[in-house]
Amino acid sequence: MTVRDLILDACENLEVSCVGFAPVSRWDSPLFEPWIPPVFRPSSIFPEAMTAIVIGLPIHLPVLESTPSIWYHEEYKTVNALLDQYTWKIASLLNSHGYPSVSVPRDGYGSIQVLLENPVAFFSHRHAAVLAGLGTFGRNNMVLTREWGPRVRFGTVLTGAELKQSPLITESLCTRCNACVAACPACALSEEDYPESITDKSACAARSAYLSQHHLSPCGICIKVCPVGKDRDLYNRTDIGIYEDSSSLVIYHQAWDHVRSYGGIREKNGIEK
Repeated sequence: MTVRDLILDACENLEVSCVGFAPVSRWDSPLFEPWIPPVFRPSSIFPEAMTAIVIGLPIHLPVLESTPSIWYHEEYKTVNALLDQYTWKIASLLNSHGYPSVSVPRDGYGSIQVLLENPVAFFSHRHAAVLAGLGTFGRNNMVLTREWGPRVRFGTVLTGAELKQSPLITESLCTRCNACVAACPACALSEEDYPESITDKSACAARSAYLSQHHLSPCGICIKVCPVGKDRDLYNRTDIGIYEDSSSLVIYHQAWDHVRSYGGIREKNGIEK
């Protein structure tokens, strides 16, 4: 069994939804400009690194549809915790086989207040996921995957093992429908392809800080409305008009309003937008 097969078996046992492999040399060949500064690349953070192993776990669409809510708030925390646990286990497995490895924490910042002052983490799991062949960037600045659109979160292991790389996805998965741009309550997105559509990080962080005060962060609206992903077929949500038209789909809107009414602090006029 190869080391790569060992990792794939571990991911299957952990019920990891997707996994990709990127040689750290990929960070030295920009896919677009502006690109990741050298100090943020794997070899600068962990000099022993030869490969980045990226795993992904999805956010279940019906939970996300209730955002901002305690339901999504809790699922977000659960997925983050699992990613941190799984990447740590994979790194430890590789260490036990003689390959120096480390896991990178899912959220590399202390609090929303930290992001308001400096809205950048020391490592980008999103770029790692793209370089590991798991997806492409959308106009919402998130990684879009074939299975779940942008409704998936990623974790990364940096390892000294040289592993067979995953192929890149060369054609953008973004439909350029601008649904995320129109729906963003912070007006933080623009009608340009990534990276021209760089998010207004200050506006996004301010929105997150506001929701955090109400115990309802994160926001998630831009990934809720994205039409990309096979999960929409699973949940019969192929028409994103469901989020705007409440007349014929009142049962869904009633369900979301019910969830939003509990577990957090709601203002009198609501905080859906």
